[in-house]
Amino acid sequence: MSLRTLKLPSGLARRAALAALAAAALLVPAGASFAQSVTGSGSTLVQPLLNRWSQDYLRSQWTAESQPSGGLDYEAVGSQAGVMRIKDRAVDFGATEVPLSPEEVKQYRVAQFPLVVGGIVAAVNLPGVQAGKLKLSGELLADIYLGKVTSWSDPAIKALNPDVTLPEAAIVPVRRADGSGTTFAFTSYLAKVSEAWRPVGAGLTVTWPAGRTAKGNSGVADAVKRTANAIGYLDLASARRAGLSTATLRNSAGAFVAPTPESFQAAAAKADWSAAADFGLSLVDAPGEAAYPIVAATFVLVSNSRPVSSGTGAALGFFNWGLENGAAVASELGYVPLPPETVEKVRAYWRSKLNVEPVIEPRAG
Repeated sequence: MSLRTLKLPSGLARRAALAALAAAALLVPAGASFAQSVTGSGSTLVQPLLNRWSQDYLRSQWTAESQPSGGLDYEAVGSQAGVMRIKDRAVDFGATEVPLSPEEVKQYRVAQFPLVVGGIVAAVNLPGVQAGKLKLSGELLADIYLGKVTSWSDPAIKALNPDVTLPEAAIVPVRRADGSGTTFAFTSYLAKVSEAWRPVGAGLTVTWPAGRTAKGNSGVADAVKRTANAIGYLDLASARRAGLSTATLRNSAGAFVAPTPESFQAAAAKADWSAAADFGLSLVDAPGEAAYPIVAATFVLVSNSRPVSSGTGAALGFFNWGLENGAAVASELGYVPLPPETVEKVRAYWRSKLNVEPVIEPRAG
């Protein structure tokens, strides 16, 4: 299937044509919609996927007759900054793992929809410990970041890992320095499973009792990789790219589950996107024997103005292409693509919220 971007209903198209050419990108083939750069900012969790989709999208539009001159200009500055930038209309879209409430969606005059599901892992640098063998619980993670458990040889860690030779070494916790959706998902999990963590709470930023800071998920990955006996939380794609080992985590069913696209999918399988306004669901600590406990959706925020601007149209065209054609790449990188029925709910949301029509045409030949 080849993808056109979006088509405006005829009445709106006539009004837009009379008003301005701003909506022109919605009426032309997908390749032309990327002739201008699409600007976005926010989540570092989704950055690896957006980079790949951007490359593949441009490549898919490159023909002897048409060479797209635009591209995706995405700043991975953290979810908090991404929300603020789309609120100020400084970019065409923002990306965040923290869904806005219905009141915020209205206040910021945006449309919000999920793009992909990812997992937040506990990555470690433990010399002598085989990759994937370390087991941790949410309570232990909380105690590490509370500064209560400070050594890898602590009895509580040994109790979960009787067959692992743990170093007699101080734990070096690494945390995000910036306002982060990854931090929001991680601290939401800690607050849900650890009574001791609840006074700290959950948020894009919190007052951390312990740990050294790093900027972005890539910064956390780099800090953990360079520091023996370190532990940090970040997305699976960034951990894989850095070659880091990850812990298996105990889920709500009491099972220890490794972070994989399959365990993320198990956590997202029962998500009822229709039950929440503007798709605002949390997937943290989902039920199920096979479910990984720290899973989050990345949400895209775009202006809800009508008619949509050329920048919003180009952004939606890109995401429309990614949702239709980018599932394999998402899985390859360690994400969970939205299932077809959820993709159709997203497109139905575009129709009702933005009055635009995604169009998928048969491939020529």
